[in-house]
Amino acid sequence: MIRIRQLKVPLLEEEITGLKKQIEKKWRIPSAKIKKLVILRKSLDARDKRQFYYVYEVDIEVENEKNILKRNQSPFLFATPVEEYHFPVPRSTTFSPKTRPIIVGSGPAGLFAAYLLAENHYFPIIIERGDPIEIRVKKVDDFWQDGKLDEESNVQFGEGGAGTFSDGKLNTLAKDKFFRGKKVFEILVACGAPKEIMYEQKPHIGTDLLRTVMINMRKAIIKMGGEFRYRTCLTDIIVKDGSLRGIEINHQDILSCQHLILAIGHSARDTFSMLYRHQIDMEAKSFAVGLRVQHRQQKINQLQYGDWAKYLPSASYKLTYTTSKNRGVYTFCMCPGGYVVNASSEQGHLVVNGMSNHDRDSENANSAVVVTVDPNDFGSGVLAGVEFQRRLEEKAYQLGQGKIPIQLWSDFLNNRETEKLGTVTPVMKGQYHFANLNELFNSDICEALKEGILGFDHKMKGFAQEDMILAGVESRTSSPVRIKRDLNSGCSSVKGLYPCGEGSGYAGGITTAAMDGIYSAEKLASSLARLEN
Repeated sequence: MIRIRQLKVPLLEEEITGLKKQIEKKWRIPSAKIKKLVILRKSLDARDKRQFYYVYEVDIEVENEKNILKRNQSPFLFATPVEEYHFPVPRSTTFSPKTRPIIVGSGPAGLFAAYLLAENHYFPIIIERGDPIEIRVKKVDDFWQDGKLDEESNVQFGEGGAGTFSDGKLNTLAKDKFFRGKKVFEILVACGAPKEIMYEQKPHIGTDLLRTVMINMRKAIIKMGGEFRYRTCLTDIIVKDGSLRGIEINHQDILSCQHLILAIGHSARDTFSMLYRHQIDMEAKSFAVGLRVQHRQQKINQLQYGDWAKYLPSASYKLTYTTSKNRGVYTFCMCPGGYVVNASSEQGHLVVNGMSNHDRDSENANSAVVVTVDPNDFGSGVLAGVEFQRRLEEKAYQLGQGKIPIQLWSDFLNNRETEKLGTVTPVMKGQYHFANLNELFNSDICEALKEGILGFDHKMKGFAQEDMILAGVESRTSSPVRIKRDLNSGCSSVKGLYPCGEGSGYAGGITTAAMDGIYSAEKLASSLARLEN
């Protein structure tokens, strides 16, 4: 096949017809000769407000490919390279309950590690502190209605991980020379995700569809020999002579285990503390905290697309700013047509996140506006960032009287509590309460947020509208710790313990967490293969 890049098709032109016309015009390949056309990349070029274009990268199958390549020597047209993922370890040919790997957590990292291990006959056991999705979704819905929190099964914990109650964004900037990302997308599509995620510039699934995809992944893993155990929490590890020998679950049962993947997620604070007690090599890392903002989606569409908005899906944005005190402020996890959700996982504490369904059809757009924080902000100590998050979340709970504390932008700017709403109506999962969000943070962070939002307004005029709604607190943008691992073995300072994913500090989002889960599965399988031989 032949790969062609930088094909531009006007927004309102029919996709395949437009592509073939551009191929014929630019590369002198008649449309009638194209036997097959596969879209690999699709992005929107909105720089010229007079005419928007979609820009494509495609593979085509055509007669006389060698002659076409010979006459069109260009970096934009070339023979399609081989881009396939290969598990680097032979399939296991033996089964021993003694060496059966265990995976802690069934978020993206854990599920994809399990999928690859099961696919290659390593028969993993997946333990999950929360519930399967079917039960978890009901418990989360009940929490949003009545405020009764299950600390083991909520927006953060349970099958699918925190990403199950998100926008289901699959963006990643990670380099992918081994094509783990492609493997992730292929598995997602095989399990029911829309095939468009394979080529869209900003692919997403949506929380509603993602739940079904995760259930199908579970069924596939079980069919391949994997096993799931729910309401099963890792509470301790047994180490002897620097190697893992077993684990304690639910403070009572002991399982023999020599190979354990830690895919615990960024909110497993009790697990961080347990690992710290065992002197596992860990370090504090920077993360970000801030507020989640809501605009009318129609306004964001107009700001981004102008008169073309009616022809396009809900618009997104990504904004960054460096303050006069050299603090980084940026938007994070932008959810077009979404909801702000109460994402709490501890009693007496409150944290928010953003969520969208696949159609992104709610009235509002929302995004986190966050400030980077590091040990200069939260103090020294491996778990100091965890305690910093907890203090913010406890304060948010108090300010909102157990509900999501909200404030209008103009009131936040002028340090006064909001008394009534403007033109933007909150679109939220969970109840809300008027508050003064200046009381959440110290003056440095408040000033950075204010300066950053005003800076965004210079880049996207109209962003800082007076009655934009702010909600707090956004504090779990990423893990506050990193569990160090050896580059060769993939293990932590304890042999047989494989930290991976977002909770261990090696990912930021669904795709990178899933890719890191595959990486850890490779490392674990390599160790088991050596034992077999």
